[in-house]
Amino acid sequence: MSTSHGEHLLQPGERAPNFVLNAISRRGKVALDDFYGRSPLLIGLFRGLHCPFCRRHIAAMAQLNPLLREKGIESLVVVSTPVERARLYFQYKPIPNLLAASDPERASHRAFGLPIVEFTHDETNWPHKVGMDVVMAMRVDRPGELPEPMAPPIAGDLLDKMDPYDITEADRKVSLAGRMQLIGHFLLDREGVVRWRFTEVEDEGRNVCRALDPEELLSIASQIAH
Repeated sequence: MSTSHGEHLLQPGERAPNFVLNAISRRGKVALDDFYGRSPLLIGLFRGLHCPFCRRHIAAMAQLNPLLREKGIESLVVVSTPVERARLYFQYKPIPNLLAASDPERASHRAFGLPIVEFTHDETNWPHKVGMDVVMAMRVDRPGELPEPMAPPIAGDLLDKMDPYDITEADRKVSLAGRMQLIGHFLLDREGVVRWRFTEVEDEGRNVCRALDPEELLSIASQIAH
């Protein structure tokens, strides 16, 4: 699906632009250029850690990381949470061997063409505006955690109660009142070319808050491995 207002969601076959961010899981910086010519990369561009869905997406990436590394593919998590706050969180919720970076300005999201959607009462122009009537008609299914498929706001509240996260001033600074950063996963080959993606932008929002399909990802990963 195409985006408007000058934004361009990166398509398979297009090369990802470089960006440089503060590392969370170690000191120093992380740049996409670090991986070019060295290894393929799965990059997950998420909202802040205040998002219960994103915390679960990150945990899922941590579980997939060993399988991808066996194929020679590295993984990178990017969150908008400020770096010191994120480091504190990951002390309590470790993500062993999974590289993470902080991007409070969301430069990486813009570079990959992931827009910010505004919530409205009843006006929808996806992916830039979405009416709450549409949001409440969406369904998120997380078997084992949710009793049934639910609208994202209801599901998020329930998941937050199961996995409490104390919102701090640092989190508030990067939260978007009345808006939401759309997120996505991108699998890049060793030359930085997008070979696969799964984002909340496509399909008129049907992917919002949904987890990726691990089997689909690993199938594509096998094709570009090594």
